[in-house]
Amino acid sequence: MKVSIAEAENCLDDLASRAAAGEEVILTRNDEAVVRLLPIQIRKKRKISKEFFKALQAEVRAKATPGPSAARS
Repeated sequence: MKVSIAEAENCLDDLASRAAAGEEVILTRNDEAVVRLLPIQIRKKRKISKEFFKALQAEVRAKATPGPSAARS
């Protein structure tokens, strides 16, 4: 769907809803495409289990090399 920016001012909420639903919405100025409205893809945050975190810590500690730490250098 192509809509002029002047028209979009009056129906921006509707255009945003259409774009979020997957419809291609292009805003035009002087009959030239200027802007495309796209939905933002929100990723769900994953919770890291305590067991995974402890296993990761153990793995890192096992790979650490002895010597002066960065804090003391």
